[in-house]
Amino acid sequence: MINQMNVKNFKAWESLDISFGKVTGIFGTNSSGKSSLLQMLLLLKQTKNTPDRNIVLDFGDADKLINLGTYHDVIHKHDIERRLSWSIDWQTSQSIKISDPTKSSKSILFSGDQLKTCCESYLKEAALTVDSLKYQFSEHTFEIRPKKEGSTEFDLFPKRKSSSSFGFSRTMGRNWALPKPIKTYLFPDQAKTYFQNADFLSVFESEYEALMDSIYYLGPLREYPKREYLWSGSHPEGVGNRGERTVDAILAATMKGEKRNLGPKRHNKSFQEMIAYWLKELGLINSFRIAEIAPNSNLYRTLVKKEAGASEVALTDVGFGVSQVLPVLVLLYSVPEQSIVLLEQPEIHLHPAVQSQLADLMITVAKTRNIQIIVESHSEHLLRRFQRRVAEEAIVPVDLKLYFFNTIRGKARHEELVIDLFGNITNWPEHFFGDEMAEIAATRKAGLKRRKAAMEEAGE
Repeated sequence: MINQMNVKNFKAWESLDISFGKVTGIFGTNSSGKSSLLQMLLLLKQTKNTPDRNIVLDFGDADKLINLGTYHDVIHKHDIERRLSWSIDWQTSQSIKISDPTKSSKSILFSGDQLKTCCESYLKEAALTVDSLKYQFSEHTFEIRPKKEGSTEFDLFPKRKSSSSFGFSRTMGRNWALPKPIKTYLFPDQAKTYFQNADFLSVFESEYEALMDSIYYLGPLREYPKREYLWSGSHPEGVGNRGERTVDAILAATMKGEKRNLGPKRHNKSFQEMIAYWLKELGLINSFRIAEIAPNSNLYRTLVKKEAGASEVALTDVGFGVSQVLPVLVLLYSVPEQSIVLLEQPEIHLHPAVQSQLADLMITVAKTRNIQIIVESHSEHLLRRFQRRVAEEAIVPVDLKLYFFNTIRGKARHEELVIDLFGNITNWPEHFFGDEMAEIAATRKAGLKRRKAAMEEAGE
């Protein structure tokens, strides 16, 4: 779970410092930096995934998670003299224990399950380079940075100062300098050979990679449903950026016999039963299943009943909203527990009542599957349901973070919405969802004007 993220000079953000809950809702105006927050996380995941260790940040292309262009495109105000820096504070997948092999005693020096990594990059002679990389763990900082400003020779810190405090110890031989960090989160391989007690840095790196692997994303534009699907037995990670692997994910979970439940003391449901349950709970359809068209054909159809007693039809023959929310449902229930799910505008093409129910879906999944959800939305109905569930104690305020994003003179800004125990937002931004009172007043004024004109015309 990501606890906090700080970003400087990324797109509209000169500075962003934001904390996350089990469910985090991002609301606000258009072009206010909402998507940029998700893009930063996807950029780091994409960089981790690239096999090219010489790439500092993988800005992507048409075939990757995101395509951000170049450093000039992502740096704040396109000022390539600026430095792009970021840090992430997260809870590790397991408790980490570190000892120092150079000590006579093998006692544990550091332990904990909270890690923070920080990195700063910049352009140098038209090439992106890393200036520093550090991990903070158990109130200690382990860092690689240039020996002096502007130098291409790096060193590990802290240095060994005394036997009573931790410091990196050089191996015997020449005091070789280290090369720069790799891909913004990896220490150079030489760090483990030039120093006697630096092997534990690999633990931090692997935990960072596990964090990036736990991030899943679904974009706002989802594919149209198909009348039939070919499944070759693949087991996709996620459902694809546009939901194009949704049916594959359902079939894979079905073939593995996976089951899900709605909480303690609730009966397990098969994967398809759980998806059908929520589609019905959302008020979209009465039943849902996937069936093979003919034995051993590997061709499948998604079949639904709009209401009890109705004929079973293909998903393509019912309202478009069903196919658009299906990838959201499948993603939330198919990813491993402790995953981080990024959702952009899951409410698209959904009726307002269904948008409200999405909040209940997210709260339920976050609690029962230990999933962290970060959702970017324009839906007032989603927000209002979150407020209601706080008042009803379905979720505690500390587990729910809500933000309002906007821009002022080209710079993105954000404000955390403060929710009290009664579900009230105590710092409601002006014109959050438009000027509702002005709309009501204008409507009534126009109505009175028309009534007056009608009465005059009738001679009353």
